[in-house]
Amino acid sequence: MSMKIIGLCGSSGSGKGYASCVFEALGIPSIDTDRLYREKTVRGNSPCLKELASEFGSSILDTAGELNRGALAKIVFEDDKTGGKLKKLNEITHKYIKIDTEELIESYKQKGAIAVVVDAPVLYESGFDKMCDFCVCMVAPLDEKLERIIKRDKITKEKALARLNTQMSDSELIKRTKYKIDNSGADVRAQIIEILKKENIHIKEQ
Repeated sequence: MSMKIIGLCGSSGSGKGYASCVFEALGIPSIDTDRLYREKTVRGNSPCLKELASEFGSSILDTAGELNRGALAKIVFEDDKTGGKLKKLNEITHKYIKIDTEELIESYKQKGAIAVVVDAPVLYESGFDKMCDFCVCMVAPLDEKLERIIKRDKITKEKALARLNTQMSDSELIKRTKYKIDNSGADVRAQIIEILKKENIHIKEQ
């Protein structure tokens, strides 16, 4: 049986990280594309970081030449009201993240993994869904998402709302994905196990 690639999406604060941990506890590795972006795609003198600095200016770099995420976020989410800069940011970064993701997928395949999760917040916007066998969305109440974003990123409620407003809604994600994971108090682990059973992905339940 060939390795299945599972797309995992959901807006900020929906709990995708928790879902990924559950998948991993069940023996299915997860690729966090946000983490990959931070730790590899835009590190040091990478081609992606060079292109971003060329597009948005050297103010997005810190004194060590690394990406200043806060400075970039201000340009993209606060200073630009048209959404054009966010679109350009995504155009640049997605192509590099995709290359790094495909390398990791291949490494898991070589190790004999039965499946791998691609955790991509903008799964459809980036076109990452096309590399997946099926996709799952994580949904949660707005107030819970806001609370998580504010605590995690140490930003105001207004900024958290602005960020969510740039992302695909839960209702749209539900329409596009094959499965939904409800993170509003329901048993996330049980939902994931049920999805894996439906897809004939055989795991050892812990």
